[in-house]
Amino acid sequence: MICIAAYFVYTKNQFFLLATGIGFVMGGIQSLSRSTYAKLIPEDTHDTASYFSFYDVCDRLSTVIGTFMFGLVNQLTGSMRLSVLVLSVIFLIGYILIKRIPSKNIY
Repeated sequence: MICIAAYFVYTKNQFFLLATGIGFVMGGIQSLSRSTYAKLIPEDTHDTASYFSFYDVCDRLSTVIGTFMFGLVNQLTGSMRLSVLVLSVIFLIGYILIKRIPSKNIY
């Protein structure tokens, strides 16, 4: 939703409001993604460091790919707004893939 909101930013105050929203979300997302990933690791695994190493590699790869896609779309179209929409599509695809993973009932 933040990426879609970024598409409609035109003023400096809107930008600061969007940046504040991003700041509130970033820390929580990081901790939630790590704890969710920890729940996906098989329970009888003794070497969880290997799984989290893979997680870190995927994290770095996603940073590179996302930045590359943003820059590529910006270079091809000349519009940062379209680049933001492409990122929102990437996030939507990730959301759909994550929703397909069966989850444990923790309650």
